[in-house]
Amino acid sequence: MENLALIDSFSEFKDNKLIDRVTLMAILEDVFRNALKKKYGSDDNFDIIINPDKGDMEIWRRRVIVADEDLDFENEEITLTEARMIEADFEIGEEVSEEVKLIDLGRRAILALRQNLISKIHEHDNTNLYKQFKDIIGDIYTAEVHHVRPRVVILVDDEGNEIVLPKEKQIPSDFFRKGDNVRGIIESVELKGNKPQIIMSRTSEKFLEKLFEQEIPEVFDGLITVKNVVRIPGEKAKVAVDSYDDRIDPVGACVGMKGSRIHGIVRELGNENIDVINYTSNIQLFITRALSPAKVSSIKIDEENKRAEVFLKLEEVSKAIGRGGHNIKLAGQLTGYELDVIREGDVATGEDDDVELTEFSDEIEDWVIEEFAKIGLDTARSILKQEVEDLVRRTDLEEETILDVMRILKEEFDS
Repeated sequence: MENLALIDSFSEFKDNKLIDRVTLMAILEDVFRNALKKKYGSDDNFDIIINPDKGDMEIWRRRVIVADEDLDFENEEITLTEARMIEADFEIGEEVSEEVKLIDLGRRAILALRQNLISKIHEHDNTNLYKQFKDIIGDIYTAEVHHVRPRVVILVDDEGNEIVLPKEKQIPSDFFRKGDNVRGIIESVELKGNKPQIIMSRTSEKFLEKLFEQEIPEVFDGLITVKNVVRIPGEKAKVAVDSYDDRIDPVGACVGMKGSRIHGIVRELGNENIDVINYTSNIQLFITRALSPAKVSSIKIDEENKRAEVFLKLEEVSKAIGRGGHNIKLAGQLTGYELDVIREGDVATGEDDDVELTEFSDEIEDWVIEEFAKIGLDTARSILKQEVEDLVRRTDLEEETILDVMRILKEEFDS
């Protein structure tokens, strides 16, 4: 039968698309039945025989023989005269099956038919793709960098599926080149029109949790449970782990000898500093562990308001707060409590004459005050107790700036 560049495409679809025989036959039949309805008004009396393996098909129309003068429905009936031109011994009331050639549908109808077929195949592919990735949301996935743009990296997997890694889902230190393999989690699948958009993330807490599952056998086997994960991507993370087997040290198992087990995870996350903490339901102990490496003197819990006053020696304050305030922020997120740091020395020695650094904002620039606050120094006395060399090392301030600040503060107490 005439293919008119249509039948040839059946095999093309079968070979190039991940589509099973039954589905392909159903799509083909649906497309042709729609074309027959448009041409003849109904497809009830048509039989469609498809052989997708050979890229071939046949369409047969069944009509009932009526007397020449009784013809009312041309699609469903055929006159006795016409029928006997097909076969001489036909009689009224019998059924005639006649093959319908593709050319009978008209060339415009065939072009529309081909477009409809392509559309249906793509729609099927998109539906399958959406379901496939919807089922693996939250799982680690690897794909290759195909194109790097300012606000997004386009990845392609082994099956040619396009995956999007937006800038805000990338770790700040991430740098990709075409051809690089990238790991992340499938965070979401969104339908943009009829096409699914697959979003990958490397900044999600879930990514770090899944890396623990992938890299640490005891976590994968369920012997160690990851209770909570909080992170500032590329900077610092805290992971609370627990084990129901007292013989297993969950922190030691996750970190490994000299950090051997966690090293791969740290490297994957752009040298993100990861604190692994032993989970406990004792909130005081949990907060103490979460504020590591600082040594906590005591804690006052306000369970109703989910707040805790944490008392520390002066030299431990900067450790508790951490660079940029990261440590105390993550400790609060991990435990679910808002943490207030109180310098133990101020309470014990009764240094009530201390002055908040912000009081000097007319003499000391705000950005300088913020630099001291980042390392937990927010009062005049807390700064005056420090060595200049130590402050130069711990902040981004020049020695000259620090000396000027100390002079201003000293004048306050000398006056």
